[in-house]
Amino acid sequence: MITAGIEALNVYGGSAFIDVHELCMYRNLDMPRFANLMMKEKAVALPYEDPVSFAVNAAQPLLAGLSEEERRNIEMVITCTESGIDFGKSLSTYVHALLGLQPNCRLFEIKQACYSGTAGLQMAINFILSGTSPGAKALVIATDISRFALGDANAIQEWAYSEPSSGAGAVAILVSDAPRLWQVDAGAYGNHAFEVMDTCRPGPDNEAGDADLSLMAYLDCCEHAFRDYARRVADVDLRNSFAYLCFHTPFGGMVKGAHRQLMRKLLKATPAEVEEDFARRVAPSLSFGQRVGNTAGASVLLALAGTLAYGDFSEPRRIGMFSYGSGCCSEFYSGVAQRDGQQALQAMGIDATLDQRYRLSMTEYETLLRGSEVIRFGTRDAQLDHQLLPGAWPAFVAGHRLVLDRVDGYHREYRWAE
Repeated sequence: MITAGIEALNVYGGSAFIDVHELCMYRNLDMPRFANLMMKEKAVALPYEDPVSFAVNAAQPLLAGLSEEERRNIEMVITCTESGIDFGKSLSTYVHALLGLQPNCRLFEIKQACYSGTAGLQMAINFILSGTSPGAKALVIATDISRFALGDANAIQEWAYSEPSSGAGAVAILVSDAPRLWQVDAGAYGNHAFEVMDTCRPGPDNEAGDADLSLMAYLDCCEHAFRDYARRVADVDLRNSFAYLCFHTPFGGMVKGAHRQLMRKLLKATPAEVEEDFARRVAPSLSFGQRVGNTAGASVLLALAGTLAYGDFSEPRRIGMFSYGSGCCSEFYSGVAQRDGQQALQAMGIDATLDQRYRLSMTEYETLLRGSEVIRFGTRDAQLDHQLLPGAWPAFVAGHRLVLDRVDGYHREYRWAE
């Protein structure tokens, strides 16, 4: 019998960040409302970073640990993003070339708002389970960045609380028939979808939406995707079937609300039971998201990374996962992780990499917001200034990170920081 799941996983949370509490004080936001975000830091993409550089910087450490034969077994590269840079050309073509992978690869991109990471994972898992290419691996990378620009907004107030929570990041996963990190429960899933205009990107560089409507759609999908899962999987129980739960994480408070609703509706749990359950089964999943921010398609995979890093896997544990993408599509699915997988994930040193990032001052952050250096969708011919913020550059050099160097015609050229 073929097994499938995640063989390796890595997180890239950028090379610069801001302190979210400092930002909220600077913007004079309501601090009790800020507390509901459950945020500490957020990654900020610098002008010479884009979804391609984030994707490659997430994936490179995974490939560095592979033998040449294992690298040759990668036959599929899927990029999952709502931050695309071309209406036709996929990010995966850039990623494939920059990682030096073999030409016998299937390359494509998936867009379905924040559901895209799960869509890519499920596509790769089904490729492995099909057995059509024994021993093959698939590289799936969910990569998204949020950029704010003062010149694009009528007022800072329009951003409200999306500015502190919107981050940037990428999660790269290697999917294979040797799932040492997380083995999928094949056939165990539930879906719920309907058309709703909650959040969208009507233009390449702007976002629009209704926060209240998005919250209601998220909560509705969370309940009904789980009910569909329970319809397919015999004797499933929200309380006892899953040691941990991971949710799509726009911000921690939204996850807490979704968890609370599930516990109340399905288990009639008391407030004390809900709090205890959240601290035990959900809180570990927020560990990296609190330092990176909302990473859209990558966020549920980021939650999985946090659970694997900080959960108790002294024995195999089942993890329930909920993914939501505005517009909308959602899925509840599950898999099993164990100690060896946790040790492999911890060896990636994700926390240490986040610790090495450059902390932007509010003045530097405002410089980025007011500047015109960002390469936007459809930019033709540009040269990037890597010394725009001199203090940030050493973090790139120390990590030997990929950066956007220039745009020739419409073709993006990259180089490794040195």
